[in-house]
Amino acid sequence: MATDSWALAVDKQEAAVKSMSNLQIKEEKVKPDTNGVIKTNATAEKTDEEEKEDRAAQSLLNKLIRSNLVDNTNQVEVLQRDPNSPLYSVKSFEELRLPQNLIAQSQSGTGKTAAFVLAMLSRVEPAERYPQCLCLSPTYELALQTGKVIEQMGRFHPELKLAYAVRGNKLERGQKITEHIVIGTPGTVLDWCSKLKFIDPKKIKVFVLDEADVMIATQGHQDQSIRIQRMLPRNCQMLLFSATFEDSVWKFAQKVVPDPNIIKLKREEETLDTIKQYYVLCNSRDEKFQALCNIYGAITIAQAMIFCHTRKTASWLAAELSKEGHQVALLSGEMVVEQRAAVIERFREGKEKVLVTTNVCARGIDVEQVSVVINFDLPVDKDGNPDNETYLHRIGRTGRFGKRGLAVNMVDSKHSMNILNRIQEHFNKKIERLDTDDLDEIEKIAN
Repeated sequence: MATDSWALAVDKQEAAVKSMSNLQIKEEKVKPDTNGVIKTNATAEKTDEEEKEDRAAQSLLNKLIRSNLVDNTNQVEVLQRDPNSPLYSVKSFEELRLPQNLIAQSQSGTGKTAAFVLAMLSRVEPAERYPQCLCLSPTYELALQTGKVIEQMGRFHPELKLAYAVRGNKLERGQKITEHIVIGTPGTVLDWCSKLKFIDPKKIKVFVLDEADVMIATQGHQDQSIRIQRMLPRNCQMLLFSATFEDSVWKFAQKVVPDPNIIKLKREEETLDTIKQYYVLCNSRDEKFQALCNIYGAITIAQAMIFCHTRKTASWLAAELSKEGHQVALLSGEMVVEQRAAVIERFREGKEKVLVTTNVCARGIDVEQVSVVINFDLPVDKDGNPDNETYLHRIGRTGRFGKRGLAVNMVDSKHSMNILNRIQEHFNKKIERLDTDDLDEIEKIAN
């Protein structure tokens, strides 16, 4: 089914991956079944909802593709721990008498890592050759990414030393760590503090728990983190950071950080005011594809993102678009994180004009040139009900940076029409019908 041009595009994407990063992502060894057939994720017919997106992978992807801070319009809410304290109404940074314990929540790309790295660097005494700051990350890869930030920010502090407490970093029993900052995963850090005695937890001045929302989604990490925290001295500064702030994260944060100050973003109102939404009635997958070609032929599109429900549909659509001469990138869940980052980087640079993807790309990826988002399949949850949050994240890829955006939804059955109607009701926004056989009508919606 794939043409030579599509195969060439895939080759380019794979070649780009090799230069993306020095991170060593460990690959799973795949064994053949009893018939000698190797089954991979790519061959499984899974919806994104069924395969439960890997939070750690999504977090790492956001770190790899962020080259600068995001612009955020949310209001910041600051809750100080004691309203009766004279510090409650401080008017200057100095009056805060830092350090204090802190729980902080904000989206990816807002500078959380830089904030806690600065806190650690400010507390280190280089002459004292033992661990003074401890930072927990949910995975090996995320620990390495944070380590890179520490190395970059600490480059004017040449005597500062950093150690990684991650699986595979084997030390001699009885050895003491002389590095000032230790960053690692909860299981290995717990071993280094208790069983192996590489670290004296009573000498730790700053304890950072990063990616708390990812941490509690990982089996065992929550318990290990609490056990580490209980070994630390009472005057140790505790800092917890999270991209989201669900009830489960909040309960965990309260166990780990006593008497905290809290900084969080007020939830942004769901807004679709800058996005024009339409739907197209079709009878089959082929009709949806033809409608897509008509839209693309009538509108000048900088770049477009097309969302599909399954990997199989995404692969088919990418191949068909490539046959039509479009520069297409394909993004789906079986790719390792660095491959996804390389594809997004190529798309951001304009090397491909169309990105076909499943939900792995619905969140957190800002590409200024995206002018059209197309839902080739409407987003539904595992029970077949409308997934309103995913819909918002998908079409939110356009209409960014104050520009007007365009979202087109493909409807191919009574069921998908019902889904669309329920999405309209949820957001209280009318989604107009678009006749893709009428080129004049398509041209009008672009103006």
